[in-house]
Amino acid sequence: MVQAGIVLYNPDKPDRAVNSPNAVYQISPKALGVIKAYKSSAFDSLLADFIKNQSTLSAQYAHEREMNMVSVKIKEGHHIQISPGKHSELIRDIIEQMAPRFLPNSTLIYVGDTGEKWGYYDQELAGNLLFNVQQHGKMPDVILYVEDKKWLVLVESVTSHGPVDSKRYIELENLFENVTADKVYISAFPDKKTFTHYAQEIAWETEAWIADNPTHMIHFNGDKFIGPH
Repeated sequence: MVQAGIVLYNPDKPDRAVNSPNAVYQISPKALGVIKAYKSSAFDSLLADFIKNQSTLSAQYAHEREMNMVSVKIKEGHHIQISPGKHSELIRDIIEQMAPRFLPNSTLIYVGDTGEKWGYYDQELAGNLLFNVQQHGKMPDVILYVEDKKWLVLVESVTSHGPVDSKRYIELENLFENVTADKVYISAFPDKKTFTHYAQEIAWETEAWIADNPTHMIHFNGDKFIGPH
């Protein structure tokens, strides 16, 4: 009914995340006008007009939805659009803020999206690294590759399934068991308050990054980085 222009999706807040429990549907004003005219002399002409303009209405509503998508720059001159919401904003920060600082010259392989099967997927590079994205729900939110260090970086946004805890660490190890590159696990958080909430769950031998403190990385990996600043 949304595609037919009969119902509008989140007309009160078009940028609401697609997986939000607060999602709402509302009959479109044009469709309501036709329904109210049922059994009146104006019904046939209103219905014919609605059907005639249905594709135009659908395109209009789709355009309004598109304008609220989150634009993510994945490389120079190349952007993708992913579903709106806090999760997508954190995904954008991971790619545009974290990666250039801590993973310079890294290549984006995969971006998950709450609205589509995936927001971006470099299938050729994934195949070269001996893995394939087949089960969207099991993949980390962002996958990057640092060629000069031979690192496959698996990033989880806490706004989707939580951080890389011990259980998730094992799951990812199994998912990418064929990959010969060294794997780096990062949990991403929008702010310190959210990080504090999940801190005790973060697995050892992983990293944590907080978007509102983008110049720092927190290392949960023993004495690897001990020493004076």
